[in-house]
Formats: sequence, structure tokens, C-alpha cells
Amino acid sequence: MPKLICVGECMVELAEVGDGTYRRGFAGDTFNAAWYARQALPGDWAVEYASCIGVDAVSDQMAAFMAGEGVGTDALRRVEGRTVGLYMISTEGGERSFAYWRGQAAAKLLADDPDWLRGVLGQGAHVHFSGITLAILAPDARARFLDVLRDVRGQGVGVSFDTNVRPRLWEDAEVTRAAMMAAAGVSDLVLPSFDEEEALFGDADSAATVARYASAGAGSVVVKNGAAPMLGWDGGETVEVPVVPVARVVDTTAAGDSFAGAFLGARLTGAGLRDAMERAAAVSARVIGAPGALVR
Repeated sequence: MPKLICVGECMVELAEVGDGTYRRGFAGDTFNAAWYARQALPGDWAVEYASCIGVDAVSDQMAAFMAGEGVGTDALRRVEGRTVGLYMISTEGGERSFAYWRGQAAAKLLADDPDWLRGVLGQGAHVHFSGITLAILAPDARARFLDVLRDVRGQGVGVSFDTNVRPRLWEDAEVTRAAMMAAAGVSDLVLPSFDEEEALFGDADSAATVARYASAGAGSVVVKNGAAPMLGWDGGETVEVPVVPVARVVDTTAAGDSFAGAFLGARLTGAGLRDAMERAAAVSARVIGAPGALVR
């Protein structure tokens, strides 16, 4: 059975539901992508989540939630004395803001055992990670993580990278730029958002973003650009695809994550570039029209 492995950090999510009341869930960018990929992929594909969690009740609950949603947990490593991170979402006019608590998050130790990580990721047909996966790691662990990805890619495992730039998680802009380009160099597919690329690299347009990541070694790039058309390139084809109009934006949480999961689900089962972009855009439009990260 072919396997998609998404790797990174899943957290406890507190989503505002009104009058100071919050609903608890479990989410995180690459886990969200795994969840949406599970919806998009047929039953003859497995989806697993690779991360580190604690040895405590909330970690148990997170693992049980993943399994209940059809996302495999064999790639979770337990770490004594650690737990899982937590974030709280507040929204205003459909735009989100976050507060984070991740000081004791086990996921920050994801690359501390590279042999374990290499063994886990090497079992996949495809591995998906993000800029947040990189950002939560210490610099030496970040380098080990990319080395592992380089190794498994050399063994024939496909690799995709959602840039998900979160400046507050990084040491500085120079380190962030270097990490983004290094990650693209070990990836077959890069999924950036133009507003983040413009702010970080000064890209003039989506075509400049495509060209830069292609120069790093990526074989395919899809640039999301808010309400403007997306630009996709896979080496032999360049396509521009309009986004799906949304009557009312409720919550933009997981807009890009859902796009990534749906896009991977389509591409891994043979869809062409334009078709996969259109399917993913439709899922993303549905997600931003409802509250929370995981929209059924």
C-alpha cells in the first residue's frame, strides 16, 4: 500500500466559538494537510503523521484523534517529560490571529534521532513537510532534518514542501531565506504563498517565485496568491488557475493546508497540474467559508 507521510507538529487547537468560549481540537499545518489528503486519497493509499508527542493524557488523546480520523500513528515517537503544544485562534473579519504555547512541545525534538526519522520517512511513497516543521527545530536539528529528506529522496521517495513562512518562529530573515531555499533543494514540489514570498524575498510576481524555487532544484511549484489567480509550473507546463469565489470569508485557518492536502491527493493519484490545482482550490474555498482548521 503506498503511503503519504506528513511530518511536523500537531497541536491542541482552541478555536473561538463566541462570547469568550473556545472549542478544543487538534490541528497544525502538516497535520491539517494529512487530514485533507486522507479525504482526497482512495482507500488503497495510507496516510501517516510523523512527529514526536509526550507520554501524557493529552498526547494520548491527540494520537487517538488522529487514528479516529484515518491518519496512521505508527510514525509518532513518544518523548518522556514532554507534551504537545497549544495554540488559540481569534478571528476578526475572517482574518486570524494566534497565540502559542509550545515551550515543552515534544515535536521540537523531531530530528534529534535521525536514524529513527530516516527509517520512518523512508517507508513513504511521498513525504510532506513545511516551513513550520523547519522553524520549530534548532539550527543543527534543522540541518539533520534536511539531510534525512535528501537521503530518502535519493531512495525514490517523493518530497513536497509548503513554505508556510511564520517570521516570529525564525531567528531572522536571512536564516529564513536560507532555510526556504535549502528546503526547496530537497523537494520535488514547493507550495508557496506569494504574499509571504514578496515580503521575505522581494519577489516582483508569482513568476519570480516559481523561477527562484526552480533554480533551487524544485521540479514543480504552485504559487497561491490570495484572491488572485494561482500560478503552477511542473517543468513542462505553466498554468494559471483562478481561485474559487467565496461569498463570505469566515476563517482563513488551514486555507493553504487544505490546498496542499487536496493537491497532493490529486497529484499522487495521477491528476494533471491544472486539474489538481482546480480541485485543491475548490477545497480551500470551502474551508475558508467555515470556522476552524478541519472542515468536514
